Amino acid sequence: MQFMQPISTSDSLIAICLFASFCDGEKCDEERKHLSDLANDLGNGNLASLARNILLGKLPLASAASAIETQHDRMAAYEMARAYCEADGSITPAEVDFLKGLKDSLKLSPATVQTLDEQVDCVALAPVTSEAPALPVSENKGMILRYAILNGALELLPQTLATMAIVPLQMKMVYRIGKSHGAELDRRSIVEFLATAGMGMGSQVIEGFARKLMKNLGNKVLGKTAGKVAGGATGSAFSFASTYAIGHLADKYHSGGRSLSAQDRKPLLTALSEEGRQLHARYLPEIQARSQSLNPATIMSLVQGKQQP
Repeated sequence: MQFMQPISTSDSLIAICLFASFCDGEKCDEERKHLSDLANDLGNGNLASLARNILLGKLPLASAASAIETQHDRMAAYEMARAYCEADGSITPAEVDFLKGLKDSLKLSPATVQTLDEQVDCVALAPVTSEAPALPVSENKGMILRYAILNGALELLPQTLATMAIVPLQMKMVYRIGKSHGAELDRRSIVEFLATAGMGMGSQVIEGFARKLMKNLGNKVLGKTAGKVAGGATGSAFSFASTYAIGHLADKYHSGGRSLSAQDRKPLLTALSEEGRQLHARYLPEIQARSQSLNPATIMSLVQGKQQP
């Protein structure tokens, strides 16, 4: 029996994220918890019901996509889903099938999304390696702050390209931190390290895209509810704090001989994230100034490692 109840726009966005999460069994519990938090921020505590109906086959993908009305918003929802699927730097056959079904459900032709697919792939699948020379360990704190300011600035920009760039830039930062300590990291080791600390890459993609989508849709369908997740300052604080926390966690991990246990990483990441949130206000003028210097060309140059923060 199909889920016949009308679906709201916020439910639709959350459901699309759930479909993306369920299609790959490797997505971690932390990311699904983050989806639950996001659902609450959107003013709907409907995540458990949506998940149950999806798993029972009562909510098909076409129904989940039905509340996204305009071509612009459908493209943005698809872009969010693709970026989420590629957040760990790869895409599985199951995710390819899901994205094809989502395109059909959103009534997007392959030709319509070809350029978008290429852009997402170029950013999300960018190499984590950097040609920049390894910094002395003593300079890591300054580098982490520069990346945090950059990622905080990216969230102030309207382009979804800016949101997509945040995770690849965080991964480049971790790679450079490892290199400063004499470790040659690859994408998988970085993803696994952060996942054990409770920082899923996909959850950050969703966080940024949800704000941009809600900012566009909020006045039309969500009213004041959207304000909780749509504010640029809120997104900037989140990206600044998460980048700050990831960088310092990686630095502490490597400086301690990589002996920091997975059990100890989560509370440390939480404490570092809170420290980052408190520092955001202090560095906000620098973040705002940095945003003025960014455009699509410089963002791509940063992601590709041709330019450093």
